[in-house]
Amino acid sequence: MISLTNTRIAAIDVGNDSLKGIFGKMDSEVNIPNVIARDIEDRPIIGIEELDNQDPLDGIHIRVHSPTLNDNNAIYRVGNLATKSNNSTELDPGSSKSEEDQTLIMLFASLAIDAARGGNDHFKRSNNVIEANYTLGTGLPLREVKEGKDVGYRSKLLGSVHQVEFLVTPRYQGIKVNIKFDEVKVYPEGFAAFINLVMDNNLNIINKDLIDKRILIQDIGGLSTDIAVIKDRKVDDDKAQGFNIGVSESLEMIREEIRSRHGIELDTRRDVVEIITKKNDRNHIMVKGSRTSVHDIVDRILVELAKKQYRHLRNMWQKNSQTEICYFIGGGSNVLKEYIKTLNNNLDGYNIDFFEDEKESIWMMANAYYKLIADFSRKNQKENSKEKQKEEQKLAKTK
Repeated sequence: MISLTNTRIAAIDVGNDSLKGIFGKMDSEVNIPNVIARDIEDRPIIGIEELDNQDPLDGIHIRVHSPTLNDNNAIYRVGNLATKSNNSTELDPGSSKSEEDQTLIMLFASLAIDAARGGNDHFKRSNNVIEANYTLGTGLPLREVKEGKDVGYRSKLLGSVHQVEFLVTPRYQGIKVNIKFDEVKVYPEGFAAFINLVMDNNLNIINKDLIDKRILIQDIGGLSTDIAVIKDRKVDDDKAQGFNIGVSESLEMIREEIRSRHGIELDTRRDVVEIITKKNDRNHIMVKGSRTSVHDIVDRILVELAKKQYRHLRNMWQKNSQTEICYFIGGGSNVLKEYIKTLNNNLDGYNIDFFEDEKESIWMMANAYYKLIADFSRKNQKENSKEKQKEEQKLAKTK
């Protein structure tokens, strides 16, 4: 039986746009843009920058040591700080999340932030070194799970110590966090989405209308799209499909066209998403102080992507003709929502649904991983308690 004493729960979704993490008893969460940039150890402080008064999430500057990394012991800016660098990198279309150093760097950085935030409340700390033990729930696209990449990804994390050293980071400068995993669960994203739709944090059924329906879940991410087929309360692995098409490439096209036409440099894809999805004044940018529409650029590029996504929906529905509803989830669905709705109204009229609550859609995977890993932890603690009672009873009999 796995011992989970003195371990803290972490549920982490390393999305293409950003990392979403939930920790402990839901007492802490982080949202960090999935952007990194190689850096030097003594990064320059610009202007009168008082590190102690800054939010650490705005200045993550770390050295990462882990045997799992291809490029070990390197120094990075992460998240908001990385977006200000000329050499920042985001995950490339066509890449596998499980095989990229960037996925691991983001994961380790978020855990180190949580460990440092907790001070001495969560883990042992001695001379600015924190020994952090986690029980991790995370996930990979269905395509990668079907290819068996979850096994290698899990083994990379287990059995090694991964160290994050905070360099010029607000409040945490000089702190080292040694990260170990007591257990790692890697869930297929489609299954996790289903769990989140029908169950609460204690895995009690909250949506009885959905529990026995035949459902498609189309998860549109940055780099890929996964369509899970839910039947008899589980994912049909044979019918589930993954595609190497997400929104990242289209966001890059929009960013490049805005740059070439208007001379405006947007730092990251996230900046493009904000222009597309903001409640007021969407699809507008400021050019030399003047409000300027980029509606034509956005519409032309995203309509083409929405058509491709709709073709995937149509093909999957034809192969699973008794499907009752398809849920669109993920950050990409939020970007394409109005375009897909318009296509559906004008064409086939499938029974589809989106999450109007933007946060619920974007945090869906992290919430699902939390439900699953918290349930796993509870069951293990119960089993450990039973084993302990048996040992105590045996000991009592021998006396």
